[in-house]
Amino acid sequence: MPAYHSSFNDEPDVRQVGNLAILPIKTRIRGPATQADPSQPDIIDETLDLFRANSLFRNFEIKGPADRTLIVLILYVSDCLTKLGSARTVPTQIEASKSLNTLSVESFPIPGDANFALNSHYAPPASRADSDYLRQYLTQVRQELSARLVEKLYADGTGKPSKWWMSFQKRRFMNRSLGN
Repeated sequence: MPAYHSSFNDEPDVRQVGNLAILPIKTRIRGPATQADPSQPDIIDETLDLFRANSLFRNFEIKGPADRTLIVLILYVSDCLTKLGSARTVPTQIEASKSLNTLSVESFPIPGDANFALNSHYAPPASRADSDYLRQYLTQVRQELSARLVEKLYADGTGKPSKWWMSFQKRRFMNRSLGN
């Protein structure tokens, strides 16, 4: 059974930096990403929907630039769950939100950096301006993804993260990690 791929691979006229798709997102966080149609799912919704299924796969055939974006976001969700799971006590929703927001704005490697985990699958940005743009875009997407992940984790109203999501904290998509 093959892994699930991004539906945004078929989108026409998507900007790419390196070979990573810069897709519109639904957000209130300032940044370079364009606004997506609020009635349609965006790449963040797709990441949260496909995370648990795709994290069971060790291999992933990249079929387009949106798949590369999806991979980076799935690995980031995995790092978020690991961070929450490694806390000494079970974090409340507010504590989890603060912790993941801090993680989202921390310095992180991008394609082309020496310590980026998947450099063999990603082309580096063509210029310094593209590199800065990609870092800003990924920071914005990571902040929005963190906020939506916390909403999903604490959706049941018990004040504790969902055990069905937290059970994936030790799973590694493609046996990789972004290194956070």
